[in-house]
Amino acid sequence: MKEPETTPRITVLTVPDCPNAPLVRERIAQALEGRTAPVEWITVNDSDAATLQRMTGSPTVLLDGIDPFAHDGAVPSLSCRLYRHADGTTDGAPAVADLRSALTGGWPETTEKE
Repeated sequence: MKEPETTPRITVLTVPDCPNAPLVRERIAQALEGRTAPVEWITVNDSDAATLQRMTGSPTVLLDGIDPFAHDGAVPSLSCRLYRHADGTTDGAPAVADLRSALTGGWPETTEKE
């Protein structure tokens, strides 16, 4: 008997009016490949909340409370976050392939934050 697929609990932490929120929303939907999963969106307004929520820039994607895209030494921050992709480019959301890998229990190809 096949085990049911489970999707990690997805939480996205953003600052108010984060310009990359629509991009990360689109990429999460693409990574889910048509499956539905609840995504909790939390707006973080101050540095104390950023520390409490473990936000290391906006947007921060947490899967079951863990940031699979964090790098060593990341500190809580309300700043814009950049994600480095396998081809060396950066932008404001994880690549679809990296999200897909993280959602299925693998680690993304890249885990750097600029």
